[in-house]
Amino acid sequence: MSTLEQAAVLMLKALHETGIPHMLVGGFTTNYYGIARSTKDVDIVVELPSRAPLLEVEKRLPSTFEFDSQITFETITGNLRHIVHIKGTPFVIELFELRDEPFQKERFHRRKELYVPQLDIVVTIPTAEDVVIQKLRWGRSKDIDDARDVLAVQADRLDYAYIEDWCRKLGRFETYQQVRATVPNI
Repeated sequence: MSTLEQAAVLMLKALHETGIPHMLVGGFTTNYYGIARSTKDVDIVVELPSRAPLLEVEKRLPSTFEFDSQITFETITGNLRHIVHIKGTPFVIELFELRDEPFQKERFHRRKELYVPQLDIVVTIPTAEDVVIQKLRWGRSKDIDDARDVLAVQADRLDYAYIEDWCRKLGRFETYQQVRATVPNI
């Protein structure tokens, strides 16, 4: 297991032990549902009633986990983000606060507990459909590639009506259609 994977496991366990509702997102979930690729960060959505629970999480982690003192604002989704550096590595963990926004709330509500072989633990992750929608929402070229990969690998297991409905609501339907037209048969 790589240093990043070990850091992910430690953070996920600390969140679980402190009772903070959370969901692993980003590259690790794309790897679960699609085609594996490298990543330099761990992205986790957290539901926080206040900032106090993060202090308890920080206490449970090794001193190599360094929480930024500043909270940042993620411009695409409007989430507040807590960045945790893993000292001595190029890796970071990003904790995104769950926002009171319809798609984010729905995605969080639909999350599933699944065994993720890459981490060798059971974690809470979004559904494949919600990974596709969020990747299309981000819209960077690697995100579009990730969405295409998940669509290809999960092809006959996806609820396309759900994806199309949310893509329409979020103004990403045209992008979805373009991406879906390029999905290879595998």
